[in-house]
This record gives sequence, structure tokens and C-alpha cells, in this order.
Amino acid sequence: MIYESRLELARLLFDDFDPSVRRILAQPFLLKAEVEGKVRKHIPDYLLISEDGPVVVDVKPRHRVAKPEVAFTFDWTRRLVETRGWRYVVWSEPAPAELENLRFLAGYRRDWLFDGLLLDELRAMGLDRRTLGELDDALAGREPEEVRAGVLHLLWRGELVTDLSIPLSGHHVLKVPK
Repeated sequence: MIYESRLELARLLFDDFDPSVRRILAQPFLLKAEVEGKVRKHIPDYLLISEDGPVVVDVKPRHRVAKPEVAFTFDWTRRLVETRGWRYVVWSEPAPAELENLRFLAGYRRDWLFDGLLLDELRAMGLDRRTLGELDDALAGREPEEVRAGVLHLLWRGELVTDLSIPLSGHHVLKVPK
């Protein structure tokens, strides 16, 4: 997937983590419209195909979003996209702790690296309301690192959730989403 900045890369990480996003297309199309008597053109950064329908995304640093020419472009882009019944999002810098947590969890995203039996054992042991720190020795016969990696994989997959707005630690309480 192409990206033109670290901020766009961060957005891709958030979309990869979002279970409602089914597909991501980079620079998906050229928008061309007559606005205030002039022909305007804009290529959005991403098109997400999600469970809730298409989402057009522009990624821009917060300090640039308020610039008049950028705000103008995003305004007519929003109006044009929304006439199709699609959603439009302008995305800027995320909270630093959340970004760092997702970067960390992304290392545990690849299903093929995890023993399916271990994951089944973890699912069966009742992880709801347990902390990350108390799980290292939770499965007899399994190495603590293996158990921890399995739990982090389940967090990436969304089978477990926790507060990602603060840096991950052993005190984080896990929840099984309903």
C-alpha cells in the first residue's frame, strides 16, 4: 500500500486495526468539479471499503488543515463525496500513546505465526477482566512469552479489547467484546 508520509502510514495502521475496514485503496480517484466558477481537482489519499459503506479519507497534519486553501479543498471535497451517500474524513495526528500501542500490537498481527491450539487455550481460559500482567504464567506448560504474544495477537484481532489511549502495561484490564 502506498503512502506519502509517516502520517499516512499511521492512518493505514489504524485502518488495518479496524475490523470494519474490508479494503483500502490508495489515491483511488481524481475528483474534478466546478466550484465558484473554477474547475477544481483533488485526489483523496484513501478510499476505505467498510461494513458501513465507502469512506473517503484525506490525511493532513493538523497545522495545515486550517489553511484557507486546504480548508476550501476539503470543504468542496466533503460536499461532493457526501452527495454520493459516502462518508468523508479528514484525519490528522492521533494521540501519541494510541499510535505507539498500535505500532506495538501490529507486530502480533500475522495469524500464521501463532499456534492455533495456544489461541484456543487462551480463549477458553476466560480472559475477560483479567490484566495483562497476570497472564504470563496462566497456562501450565506454556512459556510466559508465548502466552503474552498470544494475548497480544488476540488484542490485535479484536477478540480482546483494552484501553489503548494510555501506554500498554501489565495493569491493563482485558475485556472480551460483546
